[in-house]
Amino acid sequence: MNETGKAIWDGLDGKKTLGEIAVALSEDYDAPRSEIEQDVLGLVQELVNRRMLVEVAAV
Repeated sequence: MNETGKAIWDGLDGKKTLGEIAVALSEDYDAPRSEIEQDVLGLVQELVNRRMLVEVAAV
């Protein structure tokens, strides 16, 4: 996993939405939010497909 992937993984704490993770990383990496959102969604989908991450409903 690369540095961005690790940062995304670390953000998946069950408290933040994917959008909130993307905003924070966009600011941290000074990168376009749309680009970071694609990275976040791509990694999350891969982790779900590999059954390494489980989607839960927001409370």
